[in-house]
Amino acid sequence: MGTTPPLTAALAGVPVSIQRQGVWAGRRQIFVRFAEPAETATMYSTEALARELNRGLERSVFHSVCISGRDALANDEYLAAALRQVTSRVPVMVDTDGQRPDAIGALHGFLQMVQVTIEAPASAPALDRAWETVAAAARLGCAHAVVVVGGDDTSDADYLQIVEGARGASAATAVVLHPGPAAEKGVLDRRWSVLMEHAMGRHADVRVAYRLSGQATMR
Repeated sequence: MGTTPPLTAALAGVPVSIQRQGVWAGRRQIFVRFAEPAETATMYSTEALARELNRGLERSVFHSVCISGRDALANDEYLAAALRQVTSRVPVMVDTDGQRPDAIGALHGFLQMVQVTIEAPASAPALDRAWETVAAAARLGCAHAVVVVGGDDTSDADYLQIVEGARGASAATAVVLHPGPAAEKGVLDRRWSVLMEHAMGRHADVRVAYRLSGQATMR
């Protein structure tokens, strides 16, 4: 009888950093970061990842664990097997683009926060899958947030469309609006006051915030 090969994944590491964006921005986290194409990757077995997490969580104090990086939820089976071996009860967050809603159920019981990050404007099919991910988290009783990362060409209508979609997916969604790079370099103008008035007319839990930057931060 053959044996099942160990589950492995290509990670950019298990770094310690400060969350730069979203609902837990500013929190000190230990990251499980799946490698982007341009990043140097190391293959981790589930046992190796669990050891790294357990070691880090025993040595220092963290608000939470953040699972992030390229298409992290494509590795739902791997993540479930690794998190099952983590002894600490520190909260676990996944920061995802929301394109794999079925993976949320596979990680039920391990996640305390599902954060769907959307770069605006976004296509209708991508938004539909994002709302499925939000709704899946809500059904499972997991806290959930939508983070809108704006560009300099992101319109008020783009932001408001996402706020409405998030509200439609779950009334309990926390929504964070991040301005585009040009706005982040200066002071928010009156546009943002008006935009927030319209946004909160659609959904009560909306905030606008700058993203953190610098070597100490990570998404």
